[in-house]
Amino acid sequence: MFDPTVFENLKVSFENHLYDLDNIDQKILIQNRKDQMDFATLSRCLSLEFILADQPEVIAELRLESLLEDLAGEILEMPEAQPGCTLLLRFTKPVSEPREQCRQIEEALYSIWEDEIELTQTISFVYGQDSQFFTNRIAVRFKPKLTEEHMGDIKNFLTYVLESLEQLQRIE
Repeated sequence: MFDPTVFENLKVSFENHLYDLDNIDQKILIQNRKDQMDFATLSRCLSLEFILADQPEVIAELRLESLLEDLAGEILEMPEAQPGCTLLLRFTKPVSEPREQCRQIEEALYSIWEDEIELTQTISFVYGQDSQFFTNRIAVRFKPKLTEEHMGDIKNFLTYVLESLEQLQRIE
């Protein structure tokens, strides 16, 4: 009998919680979902993209990834293996004053997540398009790998994700 991997168990839990926030609580709207197996690297990736139901300006993406080393170590029950998944949050937000708003975004996200994250902000614009807004792609990478021991924390984690979306929405 096949036992689900750490990735499969975490994937189902994240999906269940996020779809409850969408369908039952109506706090978010899920806009996109990808569940991919990369046959070149033998890795797995789940991506769920969503917005706050009443505030579509900031987009969040939750990405859960598992690499070949994690999957193989777990499936082959290798004693030295430490299977787990990496978790990445991506936010996309329009900004008009990048220097000031990026500083505010950094302060807001570190106040929510403290030292548990690595934060990167990438500002872009479409050349030739006359706009006063830039696109800020904010990547929030979590340092420890997720394991099945974190299953009970997912609901609280998503509360912080919603708080992050609300904070990012307020920055103008």
